[in-house]
Amino acid sequence: MTRPKVGPGESGPKVPVHVAIIMDGNGRWAKRRGLPRLRGHQAGAESVRAIIRACRDAGVKYLTLYAFSVENWVRPRAEIRGLMSLLKRFLRRDERDLHENKVRLRVIGRLADLPAEIQQELKRVMKATEHYDAGQLILALSYGSRTELSDAVRRIARRVRDGEVTPDAIDEKTIAANLYAPDVPDPDLMIRTSGELRISNFLLWQLSYAELYFTDVLWPDFREEQFREALAEYARRHRRFGDIG
Repeated sequence: MTRPKVGPGESGPKVPVHVAIIMDGNGRWAKRRGLPRLRGHQAGAESVRAIIRACRDAGVKYLTLYAFSVENWVRPRAEIRGLMSLLKRFLRRDERDLHENKVRLRVIGRLADLPAEIQQELKRVMKATEHYDAGQLILALSYGSRTELSDAVRRIARRVRDGEVTPDAIDEKTIAANLYAPDVPDPDLMIRTSGELRISNFLLWQLSYAELYFTDVLWPDFREEQFREALAEYARRHRRFGDIG
């Protein structure tokens, strides 16, 4: 993965090619309304659909959503079952939109950690959409950036053991090529909702040059208008990538 190719002092594209989002605040949204946490996740699923549409309309080619982290497995079993049910419903309900808009579905993370029926559904939709090139929806599931980097190091170590690469030849490109989706460009913009000011083990390598945008809006309330505000803020920033600019 590489940062956008821009010359010294150039600001880069005004519309981000790749937006990554930490969708935070579903539980708090439900709690404020005296509702079960799952109702917050259901409302958050509607925001997912809204932002997919907004990306299409704005010309954003890649959208990565932090849907379920490796740390989320410690949550109550009932909540995890509810989240997996919502994911299955999303895949079945929204597959038609992916086909209509020629959007490819991908997953990063440890897919094998997910329930078998979810794995099957994900693999089916990924296979059915793999030839589309109008855009990519990337779901981070059972994902953690430190886990991704650990997996990458193991792959590189096996290549060293097998004589395919020497330790002295390992560089940034070697590491990037062994991440979960090495062909996807690094995010230009990372959005986190709900007012938390951290990136929570999300795309640590890939976010090196990303613009970070934090908002107090809870994820179920983050829709097209709020997304356009984030894009407008991105367009106002001057991206120097280390140059004095």
